[in-house]
Amino acid sequence: MVLIAALAHVALRCREPRAHLRANPTDVVLACGLVVAAALPPSSAAALWLWLRLAVALLTLPRMVWVLRPMLARGSVPHLLLIAAFVLVLCGMGYWWLEPTTPTLGQGLWLAFATAATVGYGDVVPTTTASKIFSIFVVLLGFGVLSVVMAAIAAHWVESEEREIEREILRDMHRQMDALRLELAALRNDITRGQDHEHR
Repeated sequence: MVLIAALAHVALRCREPRAHLRANPTDVVLACGLVVAAALPPSSAAALWLWLRLAVALLTLPRMVWVLRPMLARGSVPHLLLIAAFVLVLCGMGYWWLEPTTPTLGQGLWLAFATAATVGYGDVVPTTTASKIFSIFVVLLGFGVLSVVMAAIAAHWVESEEREIEREILRDMHRQMDALRLELAALRNDITRGQDHEHR
């Protein structure tokens, strides 16, 4: 479904969608394969159809990763959020392993979040020496990850505002240049008329 939506996006937004699709024939093949695989009845137990679906799924996965690659570029907001989630899960697993008051991974994640965000609700707290020492590192990691993510979000907003300001400056400059061209054309016409009038 994602690939078909991506193809529709290419067809709508690309200047020359046919040239793009000719340069990327795998998109067309995968889209056709997805349509055929989706059209097959789910109760179809034939080995050929099962292998066709598996092949389409395996070929679609790398293409989806390739399409999402710019979003997950190093330093992008989604990339940093992914790293923050990974760090949170690791810290939650650490609490789940070290802290006896967190018997489930969910409670370990909750304690990791409350500690990393320095919220400290108090419903679950570190009780052992090992989990208290671990909390020091979780707080430091939380500060680091949170500040990097917030800085990336702020930089993204500032960049988008700067781009909008640059566009407005360019629009204004084009308006002023058009007005200047009109004035110069009118001035040339006046000069030509004056010279023609003098010659007569």
